[in-house]
Amino acid sequence: MLLASHYETADFLVGDPSWWMHQVSGSENQESMAFLASVLSYGSRKQFMPKIGQLLEWSGGDVHRWIIEGAFEETLTNGDKDCFYRLYTKDCMNGFLRAYQQMLREYGSMNGFVHRNAKDGFTAVQTLCSFFSNQGVSVVVPKDTTSACKRLCMFLRWMVRDHSPVDLGLWSDFIDKRTLIMPLDTHVLQQSVKLGLLSNGTASMSAARRLSASLSEVFPDDPLKGDFALFGYGVEND
Repeated sequence: MLLASHYETADFLVGDPSWWMHQVSGSENQESMAFLASVLSYGSRKQFMPKIGQLLEWSGGDVHRWIIEGAFEETLTNGDKDCFYRLYTKDCMNGFLRAYQQMLREYGSMNGFVHRNAKDGFTAVQTLCSFFSNQGVSVVVPKDTTSACKRLCMFLRWMVRDHSPVDLGLWSDFIDKRTLIMPLDTHVLQQSVKLGLLSNGTASMSAARRLSASLSEVFPDDPLKGDFALFGYGVEND
């Protein structure tokens, strides 16, 4: 509990991908910026943070409009096989943003889509995987919940947890934060095993749900507050 409180401060944002959603105004822009930041958040922060910044720069800070009006086509062109970031070519990003654009045009926002199709944290992950998989862009968003879906779970933490200097809580009115799934990667898995929160295993959705259940025993009203504790534990033991 002490570690969670110690690290869940505004200072946590420095160098973290969640920082980007605090750089835009309005809930629609914050939601869209958060989602773009989450899907690019893998590999080295030194590499992916500038790429997130590039998307923000191209959008001129109006990320929601940039997507819904298709202005992304100017820089992320259909058929362009040049690399944008690691496995993502500009053509791949174009397909992803076209799918996201379709969602926004039909539902107004991702909030509207998830609100209509999900009832808790896990079904929110499922429905987002299903939507993008059906659009043929599973390179960017996992096709199903076989994996831990770490970046989607992280995005949902940002959207749902309220009363936080880090997380926005934009969806706290329709998703209970007690149902959120821990963003689990290999590093967090290792820390969880050291702390006895998990026995062993791989970074899968089943392991992420077991860890979330373990954390709910410590933080019954807000299990993912434990995400900050695990982060702190990892930093202090590196």
